[in-house]
Amino acid sequence: MQTNKTLFFEYALLPSGWAKKVRIEIDSFGTISAIQKEMIGSTGDPINATVLPGVSNLHCHAHQQAIAGLSEKSSNSNDNFWTWREIMYFYLQKIQPNHLNAIAEFLYMEMLKSGYTSVAEFQYIHHNEDGTSYSNPAEMSLATVSAAKRIGIGMTILPVLYRYSGFGSKPPSDKQQRFINNADKFIEIFNQLEMHTRADNNINIGIAPHSLRAIDNSLLKEVLNGIQKKDLITHIHISEQINEVKECQEWFSLRPIEWLFENHDINSNWCLIHGTHSNKKELALLAKSKAVLGACPTTEANLGDGIFNTLEYLKFGGTIGVGSDSNITVDPFDELRLLEYSQRLQHQKRNLLAVNPQYSTGRNLFELAITGGAQAIGRKTGRIEVGYRADFIVIDTNHPTLITKEKDAILDYLIFSKPCAVIKDVYVNGVHVIKSGKHPLETSVIKKYVQAINALTNRE
Repeated sequence: MQTNKTLFFEYALLPSGWAKKVRIEIDSFGTISAIQKEMIGSTGDPINATVLPGVSNLHCHAHQQAIAGLSEKSSNSNDNFWTWREIMYFYLQKIQPNHLNAIAEFLYMEMLKSGYTSVAEFQYIHHNEDGTSYSNPAEMSLATVSAAKRIGIGMTILPVLYRYSGFGSKPPSDKQQRFINNADKFIEIFNQLEMHTRADNNINIGIAPHSLRAIDNSLLKEVLNGIQKKDLITHIHISEQINEVKECQEWFSLRPIEWLFENHDINSNWCLIHGTHSNKKELALLAKSKAVLGACPTTEANLGDGIFNTLEYLKFGGTIGVGSDSNITVDPFDELRLLEYSQRLQHQKRNLLAVNPQYSTGRNLFELAITGGAQAIGRKTGRIEVGYRADFIVIDTNHPTLITKEKDAILDYLIFSKPCAVIKDVYVNGVHVIKSGKHPLETSVIKKYVQAINALTNRE
C-alpha cells in the first residue's frame, strides 16, 4: 500500500469543465479523496502543468507489436486483412511466455508514455504450437498480467474464446492450434487468471469471444453459464471485414450485430470491436444498448478494413472508445485524429465529431475516449473526481509548442498536432509511473525486449 499524497496543478480537466489551481489529494489505495479549486499558495507538489484523465486502451493484442512494420511489403495485388493475418500467424508460432512478457513490458511502457493509463489485453495465444496446454493453462495470459504489474499500467485481461476457423463451426487450421479451447478448457483459463489477479485492485478480468466466425452460440452460452460472474466485461470482434458480414448473412440470414442482439443480452458490459461495416439499424441497436463501440482507426486503416460510420453512430447517442489493436502505432491521440480525419475525408467537411456548433473537436473526442474507454474496461477511471482512480496524464505547458495554448486548445493541439514530448508525467492509481517522459525501469525493459525480438528472429 502506498502513502497518501497531494498534487497541485495549474489547470485540470474535471467533469464540470476546466478548473484553475487545483489541488488533488490521493489516498493510500490510489483513489482521489479530495479536490479543491482556486488554491492560491497551495501546499503539496507544485506542478506548473495541465492534468488530464488518463485514457483507457480498450483493445490490444500485445504479441502483434513484434510485427509492426514487417507486413508492408506487397505480396500480390490483393493484399488485405487475410493476407496480413498469414504473416501474423507465421511470427506468433515462435512466441513463448518469456517472449510475450518482454514484448508486453515494452509495449505497456510505450502506452504509458503516450497517455494510455490502462489497457484491455485481448489475449488469444493460449497453448504450445501443437495445441497442447502449458502446465498452467493460463501461462501466456499471465505473462501479460505480469508485464502490466511490473510496468504499472492498469489492466483488464481478456482471455479469448476461440474454437473454429469460420462460420458453420469450420475446423481450425494448423496455424490456429495455439488459440483453440472448448468450454471447459476456457473456463479453467479464466479461473486461473481470476485466482492470480483477485488481490490486485489494478487488474480486472473479463472475457473475449473472438468473433462470430470463431465460436458458435452453444459454446458461448456454455461459457457464460459456466462463469456466471456478475457484470462480466465481454469484448468481441464484430463486422470488421465485408466478407465476414457476407458469410454471417449466408449462415444466419442476419448481419453480425443483428445476430448478436437477437441471441444475447447486449448491455453496458459489452464492447463491440471495430463494427466497421454496420448499417443504420445496427448502429441504432448498439447505441440504444449502451454497449461501447471499440474503434481502432490506425489498425483499421493499416489493414484496409474500412471506415466506421462514427458520425451517424454519435447522432444515435452511441458510446465509443479507442484502442491500439495491432499496435502499428501506440498513441490515443493518433487514434482520435484518424477517427476525425476519416470522417472528414468521407464527408468532405471539417470538425464533424465536435457534434455541437462552436464546440472544440479535440475536447469532444477526448471526452468520448475517456468515458467509453473506462466503461469498456470496467475500471473506475476516466474522470478526475473524488472516488475515482488517480489515473492522470500531465501535459508540460512550458513546452514551446504549447505557448499561448490553454484549456480546449491544448486538447485540440494534442490530437491534431502533438509532439510526444508534451506528455511529461503519468500517474496510475496514484503511482508516478512516468517521470519527465521516462519510466524508472526503461533500461532493463528495453534490454529484455531486444533480447526477445532477436530470439524470435534468429538473430541471437
